[in-house]
Amino acid sequence: MTYAVIMAGGIGSRFWPRSRKATPKQFLNVFGDATLIQNTIARLQGIVPPERCFIVTHERYTEQVKRQLPAVPEENILAEPVSRNTAPCIAYAAVKLLSIDPDATMIVLPADHLIEDVRTYHNVLSVAIEKAQQDDALVTIGITPTHPETGYGYIQFEGNVSNSDEHQAHPVKTFAEKPNLATAQRFLESGDFLWNSGMFIWKASTILDQMAQHLPEAHEAFRPLQDALGTESEAEVLLHSFQSCPRISIDYGVMERAGSVFVVPGSFGWNDVGDWLAVYGLSEKNEQGNATKGNVIMQDSKGCYVQGNDRLVALVGMTDAIVVDTKDAILVCNKESAQKVKHVVDYLHAHQLEEFV
Repeated sequence: MTYAVIMAGGIGSRFWPRSRKATPKQFLNVFGDATLIQNTIARLQGIVPPERCFIVTHERYTEQVKRQLPAVPEENILAEPVSRNTAPCIAYAAVKLLSIDPDATMIVLPADHLIEDVRTYHNVLSVAIEKAQQDDALVTIGITPTHPETGYGYIQFEGNVSNSDEHQAHPVKTFAEKPNLATAQRFLESGDFLWNSGMFIWKASTILDQMAQHLPEAHEAFRPLQDALGTESEAEVLLHSFQSCPRISIDYGVMERAGSVFVVPGSFGWNDVGDWLAVYGLSEKNEQGNATKGNVIMQDSKGCYVQGNDRLVALVGMTDAIVVDTKDAILVCNKESAQKVKHVVDYLHAHQLEEFV
């Protein structure tokens, strides 16, 4: 049986000041009336029904998940006692699914992505599921790049973007971190690099076996949980599992070290909506290239994104600016610096300004 595991524990620091610890990005309606996590569940219909969707989130967000996703059974909400990156998140979900179904296949997805072509997305997922089930492979989805993007990691595969079949899994050569612009351009020109989407497909048993081999600390940390599920000691064992597990991503901990790793190329209108620049890129703009939302006046300005709140926001003589107004904070930055917004959140933590986080 195939299950979906939605990773929804992050705080979306690059989306400050709208994304806060109490209401992070995945629970916001960035586009339209539905929130990002609601859209993530909705577009899985036809592949995985809500009763086989599992949400892994920090325990502080469980009530929000219940409210926003009433079709997902309450017992499918897996609450992390502490946030420790994606490897422990996935280990927790794999142990839980194995207790339900020894043959469980996991589709692991971030909660905050945008996908426009759902039909093609389903086709790509189906290929990845078949590969994971037939060959006990670790499979990821790679996005066919459209420009030299510096905000994404990359996957090099055996093949070429120009003649690769989207409906085929290709062996992965290597993973690359977020590059500078020159390197990103070189990746694009080489033709054998894809954007790393952060989506994974594998059997629950396979990923735990691979953790035992390549990330034994994580495997050992969560091994006691297998016997504790459903008992009075579950919460205590779960806390110990997370506390004793290294803070590490599944990419670095397993995917970059394992042998049988495959990627299925996809082109289905994907965007990870990682920062305000991505929101600007996806927003409707006027002839001056400005995108506005809320109570906003623009004079002699171009290429700007402005999101107002109750107050009037006026821009005069500005170019390529991002302005986001909330009830207690205002962000003003250049579009090129959108990824650095997370440093503001780091500063707030460091200076005990938690009321603004």
